[in-house]
Amino acid sequence: MTSLESSGLNAGYVEQLLEQYLDNPEAVDPAWRAVFAGAEPAAAVAVPAEAARPVALVVEDGPAEPPAPAAEPPAPTGAVVAEAEAQPDTELVAGVAAAMSLVKAYRMHGHLNARLDPLGSEPMGDPALDETRLEPPLTPELQARIPARLLRLSVPGETLLDALPRLREVYTGTIAYEIEHISDHAERVWLRQAIESGRFRTELPEEERRALLNRLAQVEGFETYLRRAFIGQKQFSIEGLDVLVPMLDEAVELAAESGAHEVLIGIAHRGRLNVLTHVVGRSYTTILREFEGERSIDALIADPEGGTGDVKYHLAASESRMTAAGEIQVSVAANPSHLEAVDPVVEGLARAEQTDRSRAAGIHDPSVALAVLIHGDASFAGQGVVAETFNLHSLDGYSTGGTLHVIANNQVGFTTDPAEGRSTRYSSDLAKGFDVPIVHVNADDPEAAVSAIRLALAYREEFGHDVVVDLVGYRRFGHNEQDEAAYTQPLQTERIEQQVPVRESYGERLVADGVVQPDETAHMLEHTLEALRAAHDELRTSFDSPVPPAEIPTRTDTGAAVMTAVAADRLVQLGDQLLQVPDEFQVNAKLARQLERRRESLREGGIDWGHAEALAFATLLEDGIPIRLSGQDTERGTFSHRHAVLHDPRTGETFTPLQALPAASASFEIYNSPLSEYAALAFEHGYSIAAPDALVLWEAQFGDFINGAQIVVDQFIVSGRTKWGQTSRLVLLLPHGYEGNGPEHSSARLERFLQLAAQDNIRVVNCTTAAQFFHLLRRQALDATARPLVVMTPKGLLRLREATSSLEDLALGSFQPVLDDVSAEYGVVQRLILCSGKVYYDIVGHELRADASSVAVARLEQLYPFPLDAIAALVASYPAVREIIWAQEEPQNMGAWRSIRHRLEEAAARAPTAPRVQYVGRTWRASTSEGYPTLHHYEQDRIVRAALGLGPA
Repeated sequence: MTSLESSGLNAGYVEQLLEQYLDNPEAVDPAWRAVFAGAEPAAAVAVPAEAARPVALVVEDGPAEPPAPAAEPPAPTGAVVAEAEAQPDTELVAGVAAAMSLVKAYRMHGHLNARLDPLGSEPMGDPALDETRLEPPLTPELQARIPARLLRLSVPGETLLDALPRLREVYTGTIAYEIEHISDHAERVWLRQAIESGRFRTELPEEERRALLNRLAQVEGFETYLRRAFIGQKQFSIEGLDVLVPMLDEAVELAAESGAHEVLIGIAHRGRLNVLTHVVGRSYTTILREFEGERSIDALIADPEGGTGDVKYHLAASESRMTAAGEIQVSVAANPSHLEAVDPVVEGLARAEQTDRSRAAGIHDPSVALAVLIHGDASFAGQGVVAETFNLHSLDGYSTGGTLHVIANNQVGFTTDPAEGRSTRYSSDLAKGFDVPIVHVNADDPEAAVSAIRLALAYREEFGHDVVVDLVGYRRFGHNEQDEAAYTQPLQTERIEQQVPVRESYGERLVADGVVQPDETAHMLEHTLEALRAAHDELRTSFDSPVPPAEIPTRTDTGAAVMTAVAADRLVQLGDQLLQVPDEFQVNAKLARQLERRRESLREGGIDWGHAEALAFATLLEDGIPIRLSGQDTERGTFSHRHAVLHDPRTGETFTPLQALPAASASFEIYNSPLSEYAALAFEHGYSIAAPDALVLWEAQFGDFINGAQIVVDQFIVSGRTKWGQTSRLVLLLPHGYEGNGPEHSSARLERFLQLAAQDNIRVVNCTTAAQFFHLLRRQALDATARPLVVMTPKGLLRLREATSSLEDLALGSFQPVLDDVSAEYGVVQRLILCSGKVYYDIVGHELRADASSVAVARLEQLYPFPLDAIAALVASYPAVREIIWAQEEPQNMGAWRSIRHRLEEAAARAPTAPRVQYVGRTWRASTSEGYPTLHHYEQDRIVRAALGLGPA
């Protein structure tokens, strides 16, 4: 095998160039022409005669010039003859191919030889980076003969010998890159040129270097003072990753320079207090007060809303910050201890800030806000929500125009080493699957770290995609200040104890460069400590008298004053507009007939669930209320009931009538979500927080799947108000009802929401008519008091005739928390059945219902806040009632029973006869429902018969 043949893929590239040269020397680059001029064709490679034709080349760093058409060769001159008689130089041709392999190796694997660990561990290296192991070996003499321009390099140097040291410095220094996995050619070329040219690694001016040193002194001084003043309290120090703060400073400056109005940051506990202080701009006094609050209630400020609060390293903050380009808002999102849970929340916050919701589908402008996510190295690889969040980054309804991800890489989890916590070499490897560039940087090289941010945000501005910066540092102390790291990482802990702070090492560099005097770094640190001492002394003299926290009274009525009825003529007009499509647009014939029946239902009755929802949305859009609806299969609806987005069967084009209403003054956004609950719901939660003017709805494919987002429900939606003073009008649409479809298609886990309901934190509703849903949606959007709404939506009832409504129900009615039995004879009724949801229709539609003439069946539509007064009045209206039955489909340990039983008994106690309350339903079960339809029907029949007081079949 010849040396050229052994060069693999690059040999193939050289063969193509040589083929072009043989056919037409003028078709190749002059530098390649000079190489080939001294080589006999047969000495390089044999080219089949049938293949001897021009080949169009596209090389990695830009398209090659197309070959010129073949022409008759000119008469040979003496120079040409002499050139043809020259000795072949196969070594040079093979050397060029080897050099191309070397360049490719540095671009692909240079990171394996980079000095990324501040603690000094040796990089693993890669044999492909050794130029002497190539064939032929790239000796200095051969390197000097290879023109650098042939290699498409952007580093300076005329030859490979000149360029290779700089190439090595670029790819194997204290900063390294992984970009070759990116599938887009233009992105790869742009990144290579930006990296190799050093465009974003120019040396900082002296004043910027001094400012960077001073910032590092502030970061270190802050942590030092807290550790000394509050011994044993948790602060989750940033030390070892100090440079994260100046990196975020740079991100804020560049975002403002690009026209952003806000930077939204998601960060866990590590370094959060430092970021709140130095990046967001919270005062030292504010942070110190939180620490004092752990020792004395005197330091606390009573919450007039009765909130219970949260630990200091979970709290949100937002401040206006001045930059060189002007003011910009910098916000840190509130988050729980559940690592990475805040990631999709921040994406939703950013998307809401970027969206103009004034018309049609909304206008998305990514330049308005920048999302920044600070990840942990262990959690980035370990938490599945990270992958779910990355999956959103290029989706139309979820993109934020590129998120800056920074991995705060401690090189350890709590006590878990990387080899125990992930199967990949780098914690960042997950991002490769989403075509995201990765920059690794040594946290003890502040200037390299800042340059990584410059490159990352330039890439975002150019391509609108996410980018990851892996900041490799260490954790100076244990997981928290009470933890002893030496128990589990003794060698690493010993090495860290010998490591000087980055302020000190960077200061030494600046002293050596003559930028600062030897004593200035210590003075900078002492100045920060003095500022903290002064703030602490002032705080101690300002403590308020203790004020016991107030308890929020639970309200039993919500939104009763909201007018939800809409004039009949307006509804008819909107109904007609919702059926109009552009002249050239064709609706599926079968669907067109279904939609046309909606026109008839406005006149004759029979408005179903999907129709009532569309009318509610249309009225709100005309009222100026923006709407965002998303979820799995939401555009059509899981049960094919919505059809908000129409598809032309001929062209595949879509049309959304709710985005084309003539009088609408707000946007209607609707998106099919990815097949995710966790990240998708968290995104909508974030969006609803940042868009309090909008009605934001998320729909599960089946309500059973909501437990895939249980962290979002527990830690954000139901507790956000009491922990962080944060609430919204987010709506969860959860299909619920027992219809014989098995344990995973029956229950939205109503019991869990009722268990979590307290302090007026959420609203839980189980509607039974289309009109009730219409009024509920309008009430949720128009109520001045915003609270999340959980709706147990139907499946079979979506088209059930008995669950439809009339135009009058929408035009004159309102949402009713309790619906009485309109057919009951009050003086005769001795048994009152209370129920909620679909089971109502099972009871009143049973073949033996007529035999139970002394039984009334009423519906509890709103389960929380519990309508105690309305239920008490209902019970009191039946003077002869002797027993109250609570009937439900769910097992006794599930559903509403266990949460509302005491409320039902309290309402019953107000009645003159004080009837007792009994349970009828499935017995206690470990699984929600039966797996066999036959057994399901048997259970449903048994429940109905027992509720009506009839014997078994």
